[in-house]
Amino acid sequence: MIRDFSVYDMFQRNARLFHNETALVEKDLRLTFGELLKQTDMLAAGLAGRGIAKGERIAVLANNHHRFFLLFGACAKLGAIVVPINWRLSADEIRYILQDCSPKILFTDSTHSEKARELKAESVFDLDTINELMRDISLTAAPLTMDDAFCLIYTAAVDGKPRGACLTQGNIVIGNTQTAATMGLTRQDACLNMLPLFHITGINLGMGVMHVGGKNVVIEKFDEKISLELTEKEKISVMGSFPPILSRLTAEMEKKHYDLSSLRIVLGIDGPDNIVPFEQKTKAKFWILYGQSETTGLVTFSPASEKLGSAGKQGLLMKMRLIDENDQDVPAGESGEIAVQGPLVFKGYWNQEELNRKTFRNGWHHTGDLGQLDDAGYLWFKGRKPEKELIKPGGENVYPAEVEEVILRHPAVAAVCVIGVPDSQFGEGIKAICVTKPGEPLTAQELTEFVAARIARYKKPKYIEFVSDLPKTAGGVVDRQKVKALYGKILI
Repeated sequence: MIRDFSVYDMFQRNARLFHNETALVEKDLRLTFGELLKQTDMLAAGLAGRGIAKGERIAVLANNHHRFFLLFGACAKLGAIVVPINWRLSADEIRYILQDCSPKILFTDSTHSEKARELKAESVFDLDTINELMRDISLTAAPLTMDDAFCLIYTAAVDGKPRGACLTQGNIVIGNTQTAATMGLTRQDACLNMLPLFHITGINLGMGVMHVGGKNVVIEKFDEKISLELTEKEKISVMGSFPPILSRLTAEMEKKHYDLSSLRIVLGIDGPDNIVPFEQKTKAKFWILYGQSETTGLVTFSPASEKLGSAGKQGLLMKMRLIDENDQDVPAGESGEIAVQGPLVFKGYWNQEELNRKTFRNGWHHTGDLGQLDDAGYLWFKGRKPEKELIKPGGENVYPAEVEEVILRHPAVAAVCVIGVPDSQFGEGIKAICVTKPGEPLTAQELTEFVAARIARYKKPKYIEFVSDLPKTAGGVVDRQKVKALYGKILI
């Protein structure tokens, strides 16, 4: 216990060291670290009065809000587990998550309140009226270890059912430390929270800046004009980016001049065609990364300009190997599965004991991702293992199987293969190659609308091509590699 340090301990430390300095900004609201701790304590007391105790889950279905950080601190004080939910998911997908983690409370906002009511959650509260829950009474923090759960981040799965990656207090605190140390974060930094706070990269970056006493500026969701105006006004120095954020920021800078002299770090994923023009227009360095929710976001990260096209070098506190099918190391320059160890690796998937045994075999987390290491130690991402194939439009995770399953529900579809294709806007786009039943007419628009009504809209195919047949292997199953060769190479 004497070596333990929780997320709530970070809140207390910052209130002592930076009491009157700005911690959070959202629109006209500004909170100091002292005020943040006071509101966090009052919220924790209110939640305790509602029966929330160590191990209970609290879900959040909302756009970015400064009160995410209050919930992070309050739950950490109680030992409760935060479940930030991707609001882009369909009602059925969110319903599955709620059934899996059984939260005692669901927090939402005005944008998503209708969906929350549709879900018929047990107890729903609005983030905008969270003050009504607060109680100004003294409450002792729950005794926690760094191995106690902090949050569940639900990720896509091969079978289409989201699975909750359980991150611990230690994962977050040590992740903060690695992020801050590697990128040189200080109390003078200001982070623009425009990545969703249900996403581990958004959490990692915001909490990393907070940990060193820096300022977090929260916006509801990404807007290029608002983001650049706030960067100028609040002297933003750090932000995160997934496609198409960088290209949209660059396009807006072509229209109007902004003073971005304060901006020095952008962390995320994108291609050289977007990174180079952005860096030329600003003084910022784009830090490229590889990671997963299961690794608290970051396995490798480095300035992209060091080796354009790579995913950077392994983090200070991350052990990484590239292995073959027998868990043996592969030589530099050869492809292998990325396996990782270290204090940023998650505790396991919620309610998934068999899957945990498989992913943690031989003491390493098997990511399912393929990569190569060059002689200088840079990782080159090579995609997913065939059985775990993944498409990443705009940084989101989509398994082809879950999209195929929905498409095959359409009465006019006989067969389908879903693949990822290069996309200039989102980095990667979803393409469905479909075979229709004889005499069953179907348009791309009809099929797109059918899919969008049943799963998250970001999972619907951006491109649809109808063919007379799909290539098959000798065993009679769809040959995905031939499908990709035939239909997947054109940048659209």
